[in-house]
Amino acid sequence: MTPVVGVGPWPADRPRPIGEEYDPTLLAEGDRRNVPDRFRYWTNEAITAQLDRELEPDPSDLSVPVLEIAIENIGHDFNIGSIIRTANGLGVRHVHIVGRRRFNRRGAMVTDRYLHVHFHQDAPALAAYARSRGLTIIGMDNLPGAKPLEDCELPQRCLMIFGEESQGLTDDMQDILERLIQITQYGSTRSLNVGHAAAISMWAWVFQNQPRRPQ
Repeated sequence: MTPVVGVGPWPADRPRPIGEEYDPTLLAEGDRRNVPDRFRYWTNEAITAQLDRELEPDPSDLSVPVLEIAIENIGHDFNIGSIIRTANGLGVRHVHIVGRRRFNRRGAMVTDRYLHVHFHQDAPALAAYARSRGLTIIGMDNLPGAKPLEDCELPQRCLMIFGEESQGLTDDMQDILERLIQITQYGSTRSLNVGHAAAISMWAWVFQNQPRRPQ
C-alpha cells in the first residue's frame, strides 16, 4: 500500500484554529502537501512569509551570512526543478534563473512556491544584482583552474552559480565569476549530474556558514 502523505480534514471534535495563516479549504479537505508538521493547514503565502522572517536577513546588514543560487537556463534543463527543491530544503530564499524564463518545474515538487524565483536576461544583469547585495559570485564547475571544494572557505555572502547539464557554465557566465570551485571526483566519470553537484555545494556552504541548530 502507498503511504498516505499529510493529514486529513481538521477533526470535527476539535475547535478549528484561528488565524490568517490557516487555509479554510485545507482545514476542510485535508493537507496532503509535503511540508513540515508546523505548517500543516497553512496557506502557501503564510509559509513563505514565515520562512522569510526566519531565514531572510536584513538586506542592509552585510555582515549576515546569506546564500543565493543562480542557474543558467539555455536549453530547458530538467535539473532546474530539483535544484530549487534542494535550495528550499537548505533554507535558500532566492533563486535566479538566467536566460529563458520557462523551465521544467516538475522536479521542484511545488517548492518554488515557498521561495523567491527571479529572472535575469543575461550574466551582466545577474552580476549587477550580486553587487547590489554584496554577494561574492562563485561558479561551480570542473573547468581548468577550479579549486577543490574541500579546500575552500566559502564566502559568507555568496551567489553560487550552476550551468546546464549539457555544457556547464557558458563563457559569458564565466566572465563574471570571482571564484571557480569544483567537486573533487575519484571515479571514471568526468562530471556529476548538476542537480547532485548543486546539492553537495549548497550543503557545504550551509555547513560552513550557518550555526548548528539544537537537536
